[in-house]
Amino acid sequence: MSKNLKVKIANVEFQNPLTVASGTFWYKPEYYSDEEMRRFGAIVPKTVTLRAQEGNPPPRVAETPSGMLNAIGIENGGVDDFIANKLPGLLRTGVPVIPSILGHDEKEFVELAQRFNGIPGVAALEVNLSCPNLRKKVLIAQDPELTRQTVHRIKKATKLPVIAKLTPNVTDIKVIARGAQDGGADGLSLINTLSAMAIDVKKRRPVLGNVTGGLSGPAIKPVAVRMVYEAFSTVGIPIIAMGGIVNAHDALEFIMAGATMVAVGTMNFVDPLAPFQVLEGIEQYMKDNGIKDIKELIGCAV
Repeated sequence: MSKNLKVKIANVEFQNPLTVASGTFWYKPEYYSDEEMRRFGAIVPKTVTLRAQEGNPPPRVAETPSGMLNAIGIENGGVDDFIANKLPGLLRTGVPVIPSILGHDEKEFVELAQRFNGIPGVAALEVNLSCPNLRKKVLIAQDPELTRQTVHRIKKATKLPVIAKLTPNVTDIKVIARGAQDGGADGLSLINTLSAMAIDVKKRRPVLGNVTGGLSGPAIKPVAVRMVYEAFSTVGIPIIAMGGIVNAHDALEFIMAGATMVAVGTMNFVDPLAPFQVLEGIEQYMKDNGIKDIKELIGCAV
């Protein structure tokens, strides 16, 4: 039985629902062949900013029970370096690329969005409104009106589909998701990491140089599934889901909760082949259960 794994966000079709979470996938890892790279439905590389950014002081990463803390701080070489030196290698694979962008104000977001206009192979933009590691008092994605305004400005600056990446560090994800949709977002990406910290009891000080960071990995999956479920129940735009996906079972939970695509993140550090195992597991589930089209499963538990 042939299986249809194709999904769409706005007017862009992806060959399957598999992608990777921003910041967990390098630009052209030596351990992936071109053939393996082409198995992805899309690639979301590390978030880029308008200008080069050094990131936070070390230590930046710490292991936790069933998870990982990170406070990288969006270290990157800036958008010019990304477009000139990183993006071409990704585009050569033929896989749709979804750059992740972060501006420190609306003007920077608009300028970043404009920089990607007209680049063949760039399928959409992930707008990172929710990084917890930048020492901001209020993230854009913690305020529904700021979310709406920012997405609206970005939509006016680009012809590409705009996917708003939201934070779990809110009281009610539904009002933020609605704000993004009202601003014109073509999709949502959720969840980003949970704000968290750990203390070294021997040194009697925080483990991370930034004090707090973002918690990812299996520990956050039930929270992420709940938020995807709530967002899907509230808005009518596609969702790229992430948060502790280790295997196909996890991915299927997100899809049944309403996700159109799923992103493997922290597990990439444990096993670089994990994304492909997730995809194979989804295909096997469909075969075992007589599912001809992945869209039969999207939101079926809602």
